[in-house]
Amino acid sequence: MKLLNINTIKSIRAFFFYVLVIFYSTVFTSVLIESSYIYSAKEKPEFTVKIHTVPFIDRDFIGFKEFLGFFESGSDYNKINRFGYLGKYQFGKGTLKIYGVSDLNNFIKSPELQEKVFLMNVKRNKWILRREIKKYSNIFLGDLYISESGILAAAHLSGPGNVKKFLRNKASKDFNKKDANGTSISDYIRIFKNYNLRKY
Repeated sequence: MKLLNINTIKSIRAFFFYVLVIFYSTVFTSVLIESSYIYSAKEKPEFTVKIHTVPFIDRDFIGFKEFLGFFESGSDYNKINRFGYLGKYQFGKGTLKIYGVSDLNNFIKSPELQEKVFLMNVKRNKWILRREIKKYSNIFLGDLYISESGILAAAHLSGPGNVKKFLRNKASKDFNKKDANGTSISDYIRIFKNYNLRKY
């Protein structure tokens, strides 16, 4: 067996060292590229967003009202739609009269007043629908899951009287009223289910 001389051994070591350097530099570079792609502030991350969800809010009253406001108007206090509904929560003139609001210009310019009216309206609807909330919450009517927050959202959309009829008729399509945009009572019951509104 022929022994390798010292120069040959040094050449082999140098070759393997070169291979290791190339390997680790390639791995390190690829990690840096991936890291810069993931964490770069210049890149917009892609999120998988479910229909009718607002990220980063809790399922409490704040989350409920902010989602409802976003759904109604894009959270725009100044919005007046083509049917004359006003503000962040798109109140009609008839509902505003219930709470003594007659100056619509003042209403549209006052976020504080809009929030106050929204809270009063939730409490009023909750009182009117208290028996339905107790009877139908946390059950299914057909394939529609009923919750307190869903009931109150539907009341905001269509009025508590229409929601009563819908629930008492087992979520019948004949009583599934729609607004001018084609959104139905069952849509709001489904979209706004399972928010914790017990404190209100």
